[in-house]
This record gives sequence, C-alpha cells and structure tokens, in this order.
Amino acid sequence: MAKSLILCDCMGSQSIDSDGLSDAAGLACSKVHTGLCTTQVDAAAAAIAGGEVVIACQQERALFETLAAEIEAPEPAFLDLRDRAGWSDDPAPKLPKMAALTAEAMLDVPTAKTLDVVSEGMCLIMGPADVALKAAADLAETLSVTVLITEGELPEFERGFDIILGRLKQASGSFGAFELRLDQLQQPIPGGRGPLAFTEPKDGARTQCDLILDLTGGTALFPAPDKRDGYLRADPGSIGAVASAVLAASQMVGTFEKPLYVRLEEPLCAHSRAEKPACSNCLGVCPTGAITSAGEHVAIDPMICAGCGSCAAVCPSGAISYDAPPVDTLFRRIQTLASAFRKAGGANPRLLIHDDSHGREMIALAARFSRGLPADVIPLEVDALSGIGHAEMLAALASGFAQVDLLLSPKTERDALDPQLALAEALGGAGKLRLLEPQEPDALCDLLYDQPDAQAIPEPILPMGTRRQVARLSAKTLNPNAETLTLPANAPYGAVVVDQDSCTLCLSCVSLCPSGALGDNPDMPQLRFQEDACLQCGLCTNICPEDAITLKPQMDLTDAAFTQKVVHEEAPAECVECGALFGVQSTIDRIMEKLAGKHSMFATSDAARMIQMCDTCRINAQFHSENNPFAQGERPKVRTTDDYLSKRRDH
Repeated sequence: MAKSLILCDCMGSQSIDSDGLSDAAGLACSKVHTGLCTTQVDAAAAAIAGGEVVIACQQERALFETLAAEIEAPEPAFLDLRDRAGWSDDPAPKLPKMAALTAEAMLDVPTAKTLDVVSEGMCLIMGPADVALKAAADLAETLSVTVLITEGELPEFERGFDIILGRLKQASGSFGAFELRLDQLQQPIPGGRGPLAFTEPKDGARTQCDLILDLTGGTALFPAPDKRDGYLRADPGSIGAVASAVLAASQMVGTFEKPLYVRLEEPLCAHSRAEKPACSNCLGVCPTGAITSAGEHVAIDPMICAGCGSCAAVCPSGAISYDAPPVDTLFRRIQTLASAFRKAGGANPRLLIHDDSHGREMIALAARFSRGLPADVIPLEVDALSGIGHAEMLAALASGFAQVDLLLSPKTERDALDPQLALAEALGGAGKLRLLEPQEPDALCDLLYDQPDAQAIPEPILPMGTRRQVARLSAKTLNPNAETLTLPANAPYGAVVVDQDSCTLCLSCVSLCPSGALGDNPDMPQLRFQEDACLQCGLCTNICPEDAITLKPQMDLTDAAFTQKVVHEEAPAECVECGALFGVQSTIDRIMEKLAGKHSMFATSDAARMIQMCDTCRINAQFHSENNPFAQGERPKVRTTDDYLSKRRDH
C-alpha cells in the first residue's frame, strides 16, 4: 500500500499547498488540517487506522504514537515540514523545499543491525565515602552494588551492599562486560564486634561488573568517557549531577540493543603487510579507542564503538564503512533531495547537514524564535556528523547543490572533519563548503541568509558506487576542464614517484601492495603503476630497501588513471649459455662487480661466469663442474636377504 501524507498547518501558522505538494512529490496528500493534535485528533486517528501514513508533524510525535497504540494500528512515520520549511521569513516559495523533504522521507532506509547486551545490574560505585555511600544506598534496591571508597571516613557497619578499599589500576570493556584490575584491595571481614574491619591489602585483584558510576571527580577511566556505554560520571560536588547519574544507573538493568555502527572488510584493509606499517588513519581519529591493530588489518570492538563515523570518513580503501545505515543510503538521500527540489521548480539549493540532537534543536529554535531557514536551504539530518567525509561533500555538490554547510555541535569531533573538508575543497569544493558553529539560532540564521548567491552545476550526476568511485566522478564533474588536481598531504589519492637511479626492480613493493596499484611484467623487468587503485597508504615507501619510492598526492581525472603505466624498466640480462632472458642486466653487472674474482666462491672465471647464467644453465654448470656440490659419489649396492644370511654364516 502506498504511503499518504497527512498535512497540518499548525493553527494557520504556515502555508502548505496540498495539491502542489502532491504533484511535486508524487504521492497522495490529505487536505490541510489546522489542529490535527487537538480539535481534529479524530481525523488523525482515522488516517492512522486507514493504512500507512506519514504525519507532517514532529512536535507531537508522542501523541500520535500513543494514539496509534490505543486504536491498535501501526505506528505512523513522521516528517517535520513546519520547523524545517514552513516557519520561515524567506518570501520565496516553500513548495520546492517541502517537495524535496517529502520525497526524501518516503525513501526506505535499511534498519541498523544490532547486538543484544545483557546487564544484570552489577554496579561499581567509586568515589569519596560521603557521596558514594549515599548513591549506593539509593541504588541498592535496584542494582547489585559494590562501593570502592577512595577517600573519607569509613562506615562503622555494612549498609546492605559491598564495600571495598583499594586503587583501581586498570579498567577495560564496556556496558555489560567491564573488566577491572585493583591494587591494594581490602575487603570487609564479615565477623567481629566493633568498627568494620578489612583484610590485608592485595595487589592484582580482578573482577567484573556491568556498569561503573564514577563519582571521584578525577580523570576519566576511558577516552571520550561520554561515549563509553555503561560508564557514568558526575562531579561529586554537584548534587544535581550525582542525582542524574544515579537515576541513569537505575535504568541500566536488562537486555539492550547495541547498534553495529560500522562494517569492517579485513581483506581490503591496508594497515600493514609483512610487519611493515602502512595506513593508520582510523587509529588516529577513533575517539573511544575501539580500533586496534591486529596484524595486517585493524580490529574494531563493536561494544566500544560509539558510531561517530570518523573511521569510515578517513578509510582510503573502503575497508571500514558506516553501516547504520550504509553509505549508499546517504547518497540516495542527497540525490533525492536535490532532484525533487529541481523537479518542483527550485534552483540552486543549498544543503545543511546536521545531527539528530543539537542540530535539530537549533533548527527548531531558529524556526520558532528567529527567521527560520531560507527557502533554498534543505536540512539533512544524519546520525554521525563526523562520518561526513570528502566523498559525501563532493557528492552533494555534484548532485546539484550549490553549497554544502555542516552544522556542528559543541561535541562534534573535528579530527576527521577538518582534513576531509580541506580534501573536498582541493577536489572541487573550494568556496562551496563550510563548517558552521553558531552559538545561538539568530547567529545560524545570519550565516544562512547573509550568503551570496551560489550556482549549482548545470548537469548533476547520479552518485552510485563506492565512496572512492563517487568522489572521483564528483571531482571530474566539478572540474570539467582539469586533468590533474594537486591534493593536500595524506590524501588517499595520488601517484608514486620512483627514483630510477636507485630502484633495482626487486619488486618487493609489488608483492606487498594491498590494492594492486603496483604491478610487474612477467616477460620484462618492469614496474607498473595504476593511479586509480593507489591508496597512498605508504607501504611501498616503507618496504623499499633502496628508499626509491615517494608518494605524490594528486588526482588524475583523465582515463589514464585507470590503466597501468611503466614507471621504471631496464634491459633484461641474457644468459651467456643459452641466450634466455632472465633478471635485470644492471643487477647482474653489479653482482659481477662485487663478487667476480673477489669472493672465494667466484674466484675462478668459470665460477664467476655462472652469475651470468639463467637458473637452468647455472644448475647444469654446477653439476658438471669439478667441485660439483650435487655430487654424491658411487651409489651403494643394494643389500639383499642373502647378503644378511651369508654374513651370519661367516660368523
């Protein structure tokens, strides 16, 4: 059954063209209601009961979900037209923007994969005695609590939960599976009269818990502590912060779904080969420490991964890809927004990418209390703003957006965003990309309204394929007259420069190249290179024994990037016996210069001449030489049963 859109002008505060929206978006639209959440709630109930509907209201989502549950109907989908399009001081027509947002909302988005996490409520509370013991008393009826007292007076008796003393030396893991190591551990002695007594200190104690409530006020136990599931922190001096942390901890019992944010394809990873280091981009930007080295590839702990997406943005090979949802879904959303806006009569749209918390709230506040978004600014909400890389930025421009802005939040990681922005600018986005950090809604409106008119490309593309393929196609579209673009250092595209005077054509780089960009010719001493496949991972520079290879960040936009070209070749050596081609002549000459007549094994002219022979002739020459290393003497006579019996008779 086709979806239908249920419209409401929110008490006449916005103007919606139902017929125009229906024609532009290609779906059935209801009449424009005025109070769908109040006086016309019966109409909402009838629409929900009638089939698959999308309600054009996000503010009263909880109300409509409750209504669906009461009438035992499927939950409707929701689309925010009011804050993102309807409430705007821009006099330009709103229909193209509403049509774009509606078309994008109708796309089917794959459900994120999840993993079940079980918490039995085993909680470690650590902090000063006065704060930690009170928090433990509040949680004792809900959780299985152990208190690690770091300072303060000890209690005179037990309070219905475990109390320990010691120093937490190491913590690892995540929600439902924390691993702890403690030194100077002292446990209470259950018997005896008088004050609570403790055992002698013990080092190296190990234990486990499901969640940690850190009230020490000191350094966090983990990097990016706010992203570590199951790890709650609060300033012990703030009563409100401690109360909020205690309330959050009380809810963390049961089975929870942990999204699997990223997908790793180990064979594509260019992290290392033959114990030589190469690409470590993801290791450098992961804020939580979820990514570790695992030999020739990296490993990602899905329980620690917080889904920021930075690793996927900087991965040159596509071994790591964001999977909640997949990147091709994002490309489809971008292309749908741009094409629907043009189809409805709009021109030169601008894209505003924002997250689902800070960015959504900033847009809502700008709509209600300021000027709202301009009619040509189309918001795109994503879960992982840090996962927007150069490929997504370029794809938006090549799909028909005149400008792309990213609305950052105070907590947005910029380790990946800043270099990705610089790379996208070098590939054709210069002057069309911005990272916005307004402090208030009015500042956001000023940034969006006070912009000179930008022009979109005349012939947009359809972004399909891998991130590398989309980035190359977009760069070529945005730079129609360019052949080669110079890129910043550490870019994932480029060429290799070979010092022909130093290269010996040992081909060690060929055997270890993770992407197959470097190749050889089985019939000739040649080193070949295909730029399109090069990841600029640096493995060839690290493995080259002669230091003859350097990297050159660039993007060749011509078809030559897809073909192999010879970057170094030499004349092959001819066997002095049979004339067969083998090896490299310059290498044979160097070996002759260093060994002939100077090494005991090649002291004679005949021995030295073997250096100039192919494998077959060299073996034959050695076999027939005076000091044949393969000679074994006369073969011993086979002994029979009679030989053994005759030997017995002789004795």
